[in-house]
Amino acid sequence: MQATPFLELDDLAVRFGRRQILNNLKGSFSGRAIGILGPNGAGKTTLLHTLLGFHRPSSGTARLFGLDIQREIQQIRHHIGYMPENDSFISNISAIRFVRMMAELSGLPAAAAMERAHETLFFVGLGEARYRKLGTYSLGMKQMAKLAQAIVHGPRLLILDEPTNGLDPPGRKRMIELIREVKEAGDTRLLLSSHLLRDVEECCDEVMILKEGNIIVYCNLEEERKANLKFLELETRGDNSAFVELARTRGCECAVKGSEKIKMILPQGVEIRDLYQMAAERSIQIRRLDYKRDSLQDIFLKAMEGPRGGL
Repeated sequence: MQATPFLELDDLAVRFGRRQILNNLKGSFSGRAIGILGPNGAGKTTLLHTLLGFHRPSSGTARLFGLDIQREIQQIRHHIGYMPENDSFISNISAIRFVRMMAELSGLPAAAAMERAHETLFFVGLGEARYRKLGTYSLGMKQMAKLAQAIVHGPRLLILDEPTNGLDPPGRKRMIELIREVKEAGDTRLLLSSHLLRDVEECCDEVMILKEGNIIVYCNLEEERKANLKFLELETRGDNSAFVELARTRGCECAVKGSEKIKMILPQGVEIRDLYQMAAERSIQIRRLDYKRDSLQDIFLKAMEGPRGGL
């Protein structure tokens, strides 16, 4: 059963003056977490800001949870939590007052907003510092406070723009862990824009890659990972011709390199244990077996070289 898309792009275009920023974007996305990648100037932040209603499309539209951004942006905003790339704090107030205020602006009653503010600040690791003024926070603490205000009201969609920006390795690790907890704990969907491929790879199920305002690649990371398990590189010891012949009778595609190296694609129904069984039947030792790894970095670099099939 196919999941219902939560994000639909319907010929979405955005122009600033004479400059075209987004070019008739199309696509439907139903994953739990969508990563947005692209070089500087590709249109990533403009896409997020357009979905939030900060920019009006020059043509086309988009829908979030079936609601049109052109006509129903107020309803959409009730469902969204937004963590911006740049700081947007009132530096002279405490974190607890700030997060409570953002919860109230999102529609929570005052008492519930205060309760949720306490809970959320403890969740992100700022419980002991929640009464301190935001202006005294370190960069890492400010990033956590931005995450807290974005999730305090329990949004259906969490939009994250460069969430690990400026964090040291321990801070980045903690941020990624928190984002994954939010993703896995409930029904919240994620839209994550980052220039760090590793962030997207660790948090997201689907990826769109933007270049010059166009979606040039769509990638389902889960499907890519499953497919990679079927591409193998083997090193063997012994005469592998009989082993290769047997593997081919089972539907495996084989390419032999020299006397000891084999590249192989497994068909449906053939597992790794079957290869070891076939090798044993032909008195062959499998000395090394590696999966092909088409990483997100490989996919991104190919996309930057030229267009690849999009949506």
